[in-house]
Amino acid sequence: MLKQRGRIVLGWVATVGMVSACGGGPVQEAPKKTADKEAAAPGDYRPDGIIARSLPEISAALRAGETTSEELTQAYLDRIDAIDRAGPTLQAVLTINPHALDDAKALDEAFAKGEIVGPLHGVPILLKDNIESADPMATTAGSFALMENVTGRDSPLVAGLREQGAIILGKTNLTQWANFRSSDSMSGWSSLGGQVRNPHILDRNPCGSSSGSGVAAAASLAAGTVGTETNGSIICPSNVNGIVGFKPTVGLVPQDLIVPISSSQDTAGPMTKTVSGAAMMLTAMAKGGTGIDYSARLSENALQGVRVGVMRFATGSNHDIHMAFDTSLAIMDEAGAELIEIDSFDGPETDKFWDKALTVLEYEFKATLNAYLANAAPAVVSRTLVDVIAFNDDNAGEELTLFGQDTMVSSEARGDLTDTEYLEALRDVQTATRQNGIDKLLAQYRVDVLVAPSGPVAPRVDPINGDVWPDWAGAGYLAAVAGYPHLTIPMGTIDGIPVGLSFMGASGEDAQVLSYGFAFEQASNARVEPQYLPTAEAQPDIAAAMARKDR
Repeated sequence: MLKQRGRIVLGWVATVGMVSACGGGPVQEAPKKTADKEAAAPGDYRPDGIIARSLPEISAALRAGETTSEELTQAYLDRIDAIDRAGPTLQAVLTINPHALDDAKALDEAFAKGEIVGPLHGVPILLKDNIESADPMATTAGSFALMENVTGRDSPLVAGLREQGAIILGKTNLTQWANFRSSDSMSGWSSLGGQVRNPHILDRNPCGSSSGSGVAAAASLAAGTVGTETNGSIICPSNVNGIVGFKPTVGLVPQDLIVPISSSQDTAGPMTKTVSGAAMMLTAMAKGGTGIDYSARLSENALQGVRVGVMRFATGSNHDIHMAFDTSLAIMDEAGAELIEIDSFDGPETDKFWDKALTVLEYEFKATLNAYLANAAPAVVSRTLVDVIAFNDDNAGEELTLFGQDTMVSSEARGDLTDTEYLEALRDVQTATRQNGIDKLLAQYRVDVLVAPSGPVAPRVDPINGDVWPDWAGAGYLAAVAGYPHLTIPMGTIDGIPVGLSFMGASGEDAQVLSYGFAFEQASNARVEPQYLPTAEAQPDIAAAMARKDR
């Protein structure tokens, strides 16, 4: 680790010129607002015992009989009560599965008989609340419009998790409609769940739309979580919450029964404390696809002799991120990687590209959301995008309090997926990010993988202006629009705020990207536990610098 001035430096996301997207009982109860709770005294909310461990360590402890699934599930439920509903009030968990403890008991009974379901036997997992499960929980996308959307169906990825023994603990909060409602949105806010809080510094942006999944993983509210991404919504919350997040090649994880945005970019992915945990989850989630055991492909020596393309053009302007990135590069060099500098890239970052990229998403959002709503639970009244827009207008006091729905309105104005405008825009943005983007960089510089910072340092939550991000670092949009694999791993903190390192590869190179990242993670060991500070000014060195000094 490198220290400087008291610092330890080692969904698109609402930036100028970009669009944010990612991406009890039959009736879901909205959590109480923070204002309704008594303020808790500051305390040490860091986890201890088994829930402080990583997913693979938890799985091993269950196998070794150190704990039972019922005890583990109850420990997570208690922690959710203590720090998500009370204490720092993270508001990361939207709904608890009322069957979770019964499922845990059943898995314990199976274990006692020597019946091991799979590698995730008895491991509690949280799902982003745009993913359907057969449990009696609504799939809401954070909106009151879908409060009755209790379908009784497992999405294929959830079925895959269950087949390997996972327990569905509940659903996580998210940026409403996966951050595709407004161009002035606020990451981590939904009308149902309120504002998700970053556990490292509570007034900092948790990023979205998989903000609840990112916070829940970082704060040890489950052994692992599932997020979804259209453009940045797995990578960004993983970056700012200091966890591992993996966006697979689009199509590797089935997208059925997930509230959609984009048929060409949407994918679900694992969000965990470690790469090995992400690999375990991906193996289950992608079971209907390749049947690959991604855990078995991991190697501590994976970077030995690998040519790594250093995307120097995508490092942004923050000096501390530069230092963290350089430290990470030095670690890869020591691990045997050959670093190839890529100083410039004649990429697609023009207004025309972003206009076309938005065009694609708006067309696909209208088509895919209408198809999803047509097949939603019978009790759901809003059956089309037009209905959702009308619902928001009719319930503006709850739904439109902080920002509007201009993105939904502009999406509704689009035609169908046979329109020439859509087809040409899709061709152009995919060509720009595939053949003329990642594929070109990999071939031109003869590299196996591309690395860059995963994003900027998280700004404060701003309910007045919405998301206001500093100069962007990273090039995750290339992998997102191309549909290629992208992994982020913690590379340390800047003034207590995590920053991550990205690995991006060619289509279908998911196992290789995970293994490269695993080798870096083992050598760097840079993840830190959240500190639950109210503000950055709670740190003594920053507080001293902010105070007036009389002479």
